[in-house]
Amino acid sequence: MIHLDTSFLIRALGRGSLEDSVLREWLSAGEEIGISAVAWGEFLCGPLGPDETALAAEVVGDPLPLDAAAAALAAELYNRCGRRRGSMLDCFIAACAVSCGARLATTNQADFRRFAEAGLVLAEA
Repeated sequence: MIHLDTSFLIRALGRGSLEDSVLREWLSAGEEIGISAVAWGEFLCGPLGPDETALAAEVVGDPLPLDAAAAALAAELYNRCGRRRGSMLDCFIAACAVSCGARLATTNQADFRRFAEAGLVLAEA
């Protein structure tokens, strides 16, 4: 399974973008695509049109909820990585992917590489 980060999903909606092409390849190969409820909520902050929201929902399906184990891991990541202001959402997104064994597709790889020690695997575009 591959979870999409907000940044990847936004760019994938741009027809002809690298992310659009990669996502189409993954879907053609039968890769299961998902998204955490945290990334989905961030995505919905928009601005988005109804067509973009509907297309994104069709691709990612129902967002995966944040459970207690993922929340605890997110807090551990936040504390371990220096409690950086503005990084908590990334910690939640990473923790959700790790908790369900998904690779994470993101355009902000530098922001997420620091979570590799916790088991986060980044999907290669």
